[in-house]
Amino acid sequence: MSELQTVSESSFQNEVLDLAGPVLVDISAVWCGPCKMLDPIVHQLAEEWQGKVKVVKLDADENPNILMQYGVMGIPTLMLFKGGDLKERLTGFLPKNKLVERLSPHF
Repeated sequence: MSELQTVSESSFQNEVLDLAGPVLVDISAVWCGPCKMLDPIVHQLAEEWQGKVKVVKLDADENPNILMQYGVMGIPTLMLFKGGDLKERLTGFLPKNKLVERLSPHF
C-alpha cells in the first residue's frame, strides 16, 4: 500500500483548490477508529483511480482552519473537489461500493 500525499493548511490551495481535475481529500486523525477502518479503502481507491483522481490526506487535528472553513463536524470526512469547487462530502465510514457510487459520477 503506497503512502498518500499529505496536505496542510499551507499547501491546500496549491494541491487541492488550484487543480482542474478531481481531488479527493481524506480528513482523518490518528486516534479515530472509523478513520482507521476507512484508510485501506481510500488507499484502494487511490490505486484504482490513479490518473483520474488525486487522493490526499489531511490531519484534522493539525489543520483546524480547513475544518472550520468547510464546516467539517465529524471525521472521517471525504471531500471531493473539482476545479476548486466542493462537489461531494461524505462523513463517517461507508463501504467501498457506496463511496464509488457517490464519488465516481464526478469524474
